[in-house]
Amino acid sequence: MKVSRLRQTTAIAGARMVGFGAYQPSTVVTSEETAQRFGRTGEWVRGRTGIVSLRKAETETVHEMAVAASRQALANCGMSAEDIGLVIVASCSAEKPMPDVASGVAHALGAVTAGAFDLNAACAGFCYALTVAADVVRNGSAKYVLVVGTERMTAWVDPMDLGTSIIFGDGAGAAIVGPSATPGIGPVVWGSDGQGADLIRIPDFSHGMHMEGQAVFRWATTELHPVALQACERAGVRPADLAAIVPHQANLRIIHAMAKKIGAPQAVVAQDVVRSGNTSAASIPLALQRLAEAKATEPGSLALLIGFGAGLSYAAQVVTLP
Repeated sequence: MKVSRLRQTTAIAGARMVGFGAYQPSTVVTSEETAQRFGRTGEWVRGRTGIVSLRKAETETVHEMAVAASRQALANCGMSAEDIGLVIVASCSAEKPMPDVASGVAHALGAVTAGAFDLNAACAGFCYALTVAADVVRNGSAKYVLVVGTERMTAWVDPMDLGTSIIFGDGAGAAIVGPSATPGIGPVVWGSDGQGADLIRIPDFSHGMHMEGQAVFRWATTELHPVALQACERAGVRPADLAAIVPHQANLRIIHAMAKKIGAPQAVVAQDVVRSGNTSAASIPLALQRLAEAKATEPGSLALLIGFGAGLSYAAQVVTLP
């Protein structure tokens, strides 16, 4: 009996991020405004979260923000939608379960032949999607992949819940991943702790988000820096080699504690949470775009990304910055 075999495809040596795009709603909500609902002060909010202001989508949908960020990414990279072979949207706040956001984004952009799907790993979603995109490019299934983190978190937050309404904001960030002669997206270290899944939850479509803030804080500040260090080790770099640390923008106190334990004092630490709030899966690409706009790092330098959130899911990888 003859045994048939699959045709060998050409493997790509590496994958890299080509560039970024971002979108944030124009409505700014200050810490003073959120604090007033609870008889507190803006200083009280800033002292506990580091958040000075956040953005709120008044009319924009998760889909519309994703399209806007994606168009900017294409423009920044000098690419057209026809170049995109796959669209991955990371989100946990889509307005409806079907159809997926990604197919609508592909259609709106004109990426008519691109594959498309959504991914929900909450605040770790962008790192998860980036890993999938890098594998897709390396195995030759698509030359360029559009990865979008897009969230309208304010729609799922009870405005009278002190634990969430002073933290979460809206926005979208996008990155284009393409082929590279050398690795530009390092091996991922990821996982989840399902025992803590209920610490951050939306019970159903009729209820708002609930978060056990203190428990999440303890988990993030004690359990995740070893994950970050392992990602450095798997990528073959030392913390001293990092030019930037870009954690999920959950809370400034968490960001500072994590960066201190990673031990890279020379690295720029992204602090986009101060002006954007916690935008879940959008927070890392928004922070990357902010660093690029500020020219805070050199092209070709190394950044450590680490996402974490509901699930409790987490993922970290070292990347080369475009």
